[in-house]
Amino acid sequence: MFGPFKIERGMTTIMRSATGFVPTEAAHVRQSELCATCHTLITKARGGKGEVIGELPEQMPFQEWQHSAYMGEQRSCQSCHMPAVEEDTPIASVLGAPRKGLARHNFIGGNGFMQRMLHRYRADLGVVATPAAMETAIAATTASLQTAAADLSIEQAQRTGERLLVAVHVRNLTGHKLPTGYPSRRAWLHLAVRDRNGRMVFESGAIGPTGAIEGNDNDAEPHRVEPHHTAITAADQVQIYESVMNDSTGQPTTGLLHAVGYLKDNRLLPKGFDKATAADRIAVVGGAKLDRDFGADGDRVEYAVAVNPADGPFQVDAELRFQSIGFRWAENLKAYNSEEARRFVGYYESMASA
Repeated sequence: MFGPFKIERGMTTIMRSATGFVPTEAAHVRQSELCATCHTLITKARGGKGEVIGELPEQMPFQEWQHSAYMGEQRSCQSCHMPAVEEDTPIASVLGAPRKGLARHNFIGGNGFMQRMLHRYRADLGVVATPAAMETAIAATTASLQTAAADLSIEQAQRTGERLLVAVHVRNLTGHKLPTGYPSRRAWLHLAVRDRNGRMVFESGAIGPTGAIEGNDNDAEPHRVEPHHTAITAADQVQIYESVMNDSTGQPTTGLLHAVGYLKDNRLLPKGFDKATAADRIAVVGGAKLDRDFGADGDRVEYAVAVNPADGPFQVDAELRFQSIGFRWAENLKAYNSEEARRFVGYYESMASA
């Protein structure tokens, strides 16, 4: 009904007769503020009697974008999530004149896991999209995550005596925090060191068959939180970029009706984001706030690995991994005796290691 193009009278008549709607020229559909109307979410926490006891800024991608360089550069949400078609394209199938700058209605995000779940259990969930359409969407999401979400580099890798020193630098390529949106999402660094025979001598950030991250305190115990690290010296330490909610007693929670704040928010910052001046609702929380190597230019993490020099040379591999639904979020649902919770947990566990 609304679009950025001038509408001819003939097209107005055709659409109104076919749909009952009148197409209207509306420049606001190209502005990030339009996206903010749905993607700015404040969740109210409830007490035992249903009373409001607090609020949580559940999703703030628009405010994160406002505090980044992308706003000044006039790079809108639509410029990434609705990329323009390169060639002139008709805006309607009937008598549509070719227009320049038509946007694709792809709305690519990062939740490929849920897309794969919907695709695998399409019969149970009543999915009406065709298998080909779902596979196309999954492929597009995967490609976006692999090429447009972040940049990762090994800045240093050298052996000093019986220690291997590695510095990894990861940068956010998006216009908001990474991950952003629903707080079940997390990204983390996986670093693996192998000796000359290919044997693993050190690994941080391995994922287990249940979807849990090995060494993550919160996956191991629901009342603990994996801290933000400036340096990693042991395999049970892992750098996880996430927002961990807390309830009114200060304990970690995955329940939106209990959450009143964050114990940790070290999600990767977009270009131009000043963590010192960020508003409370988009603030960095926890150890990353004081980490000089964590900021708008990304995060630099140093690894110190004990090795036997005789086993060299060593191969170092680093990658940034991502989950749209972290292990703890699914695990906590097991306490609820409902058909919906049981079904979802069953789906999750069947796909957790994928």
